[in-house]
Amino acid sequence: MLTHRERRNMRILVTGGAGFIGSALVWELNRRGFDDILIADRLGTGEKWRHLVPLRFRDYLEADELARIVSETPGKLDEVSTIFHLGACSSTTETDASYLIRNNFGYTKMLAEWAVAKGRRFLYASSGATYGGREHGLREDLEPSELRPLNKYGFSKHIFDVYAARTGMLDRIVGLKYFNVYGPNEDHKGDMRSVVHKAYESIVRDGWVGLFKSYRPQIADGQQTRDFIYVKDAVAMTVHLADAPKARGLFNIGSGQARSWLDLANAVFAAMGRKPDIRFIDMPETLRGRYQYATQATIDKLIATGYERPITSLEAGIADYVRGYLIPGVGLGDEGEIAGTPLSPRAKSRGSEAVALPRG
Repeated sequence: MLTHRERRNMRILVTGGAGFIGSALVWELNRRGFDDILIADRLGTGEKWRHLVPLRFRDYLEADELARIVSETPGKLDEVSTIFHLGACSSTTETDASYLIRNNFGYTKMLAEWAVAKGRRFLYASSGATYGGREHGLREDLEPSELRPLNKYGFSKHIFDVYAARTGMLDRIVGLKYFNVYGPNEDHKGDMRSVVHKAYESIVRDGWVGLFKSYRPQIADGQQTRDFIYVKDAVAMTVHLADAPKARGLFNIGSGQARSWLDLANAVFAAMGRKPDIRFIDMPETLRGRYQYATQATIDKLIATGYERPITSLEAGIADYVRGYLIPGVGLGDEGEIAGTPLSPRAKSRGSEAVALPRG
């Protein structure tokens, strides 16, 4: 097992490093002075490659190439001390369960087994979706095998949690149950973008925002709630857990607060300096039977590891996102000090000079 000092002086691997949370994590690591980073992802034909342009990292691999290295020449990864495995198919509407299992279970299992065997620090993205239809008591100490995910994506994340718990691996790694994350660098996610991003585009295009009606008499329209977490907080929590020697097992990554969709929409209008125009629309019949009316992460376990950074309020997070990124049309690393979160002095002085060109 590597010592804490040894880990900090070795390379970091971030899978999914061009994606939403992954690129935000690399941005956060850069802000803290880390740039000896190996990024793995599947860039494909989309635009998420743009997220990598302002970031500092040592090298880039396509995900399939990383899998071959782990399987055939794992010694090439001996300099890696910490693995943030955030690469996955994150579509909650994906219908190909086999594809999800290969990407979200099989790949995670392969990397985790290598990391544990080599004594490396391993953190992976689970999901709040693993809690299924539960609306209260979303605690990490619930037995994973007792949870019932509502969609194939949630199931593909859930079965690794179950596997890791049954094999005892969960006592040596960290699983991150991300809740409703929003913020810059999610522009490539299509329909999987946060409602913050969708609401902003709707206001620019149409001047109004549509929210689903409530079909529970005791809950008013727009008062359905979620645990919304700003991506800057989510990656700060992630880095903290990597650096907390005693952190093991599953951790909720959320704000610990339940806020309504109405709160979210009003905050977007306020950030844009516009008068709210919110309209309630019918929920599709296919969603009504499996729609969650409330989620709220318990984050006591995270706090117990010594996490002390104040959590950004929904209003402050949306204001930072809208005014610092959406309106000027920039991503993380391109903002300078415009978003109120300046780059570290080291990052300012070095810029992107340490970025290695992706291999062709």
